[in-house]
Amino acid sequence: MDFGNLGKNISSLSAQITPFASRTFQYTKEQLGQAEEKTQLPPDYIDLEKRVDALKTVHQKMLAVTSQYSNEAYDYPPNIKETFQDLGRTVSEKVHLLTTASSPAEAQAALTALPTAKPQPKTFSHAMARASLASSQVLHQQHTGVGEHPLAAALEKYALAQERVGEARLAQDAQIQTHFLNAWTTTLNTNLMFASRARKNVEKSRLNLDAVKARAHGTTWQLGHSSSRAEEPQSHELSSEAQEEVEKAEDEFVTQTEEAVAIMKNVLDTPEPLRNLADLIAAQIEYHKKSYEILSELAPIVDGLQVEQETSYRTKLDSTS
Repeated sequence: MDFGNLGKNISSLSAQITPFASRTFQYTKEQLGQAEEKTQLPPDYIDLEKRVDALKTVHQKMLAVTSQYSNEAYDYPPNIKETFQDLGRTVSEKVHLLTTASSPAEAQAALTALPTAKPQPKTFSHAMARASLASSQVLHQQHTGVGEHPLAAALEKYALAQERVGEARLAQDAQIQTHFLNAWTTTLNTNLMFASRARKNVEKSRLNLDAVKARAHGTTWQLGHSSSRAEEPQSHELSSEAQEEVEKAEDEFVTQTEEAVAIMKNVLDTPEPLRNLADLIAAQIEYHKKSYEILSELAPIVDGLQVEQETSYRTKLDSTS
């Protein structure tokens, strides 16, 4: 066995454990109120910590809610019982198949046609579209009058419009996931995490500094008693070695504090979160704008069908009176 290397390894391990043990003792003394002095952090530094904590809270709160945009079915009605056939094809595909159907059997087959791709989205608008198209066909199949059933025709057009609205919602969600959720999650898991790590380094260096000071001034610590000087009178002057150790610990504390300040200021000053919020709003605007345009196109058509049916209804009433 190489006892020389073993001695070096033990010395290296001791060097690693000693600072940790010193910090632990210092922390315990402070918690028990037995530390004679505690190096205070600058007020500006404390203010930065509070502001960073506030920013972290904002990210956590916003992500807790907006993460729903990653869940396709966040507005899908929980009471709906749709089958595999219901979700098999898009409403547009089914309408196209229905236009070529020449019998009720072919129409029913079009509604239950096997899927050509992945199941259709489970959003409220898509569910509305599927329900509207199915309702339209129920009326068509029982209609025996001349021409199209007006309500059935309106429901079919409404189904196509709602499918477009649903697709616009999915496009909105994709934009929000990319430009807001991913960005804010990155900020939370990188920038704010780096700031947290830098603050921990400051606390470690602060504890180490106070432990070095206590050791240099001959402070002892006993469980259950306040820290005190050794019984023998001691000079307030430190030895050159002790002074050097204290200065080294002070330099490390100052260095870590300056680094943490720079990191926290960078986290607080970056315009990225506000830019991401602007992207979130832009995606929502685009979705609502498209929804408005789609439904605005549909409304006069349905109004026209309603007026036509109302006129026909009134005419029949007048003829029978």
